[in-house]
Amino acid sequence: MLYRDGNRGGWVYIMADRYRGAMYVGVTADLAARINQHRGGDGSDFCRRYGLHRLVWADHTPSINDAIAHEKRLKRWRRAWKITLIERGNPEWRDLFDTIA
Repeated sequence: MLYRDGNRGGWVYIMADRYRGAMYVGVTADLAARINQHRGGDGSDFCRRYGLHRLVWADHTPSINDAIAHEKRLKRWRRAWKITLIERGNPEWRDLFDTIA
């Protein structure tokens, strides 16, 4: 389940362009604002270049430092592991943005 927690904690998230398409792993303290940045073309060069507008996975952590460490681990994961992680909670790769906004 996704939820907003004000300024406390942090979020690790994965954006995609389509089902099993290009993926971007990111970290933020404010998930809704960050996704809006990506969708507006101001989030990251990678998301803008590949048209990643779909939030397909997100995890809240108690602190931003925990989120940063989790993001670094996920970025080292193999693509297949990330796909498995996403599909455990979101098998159709639906856009989860509406669940947090």
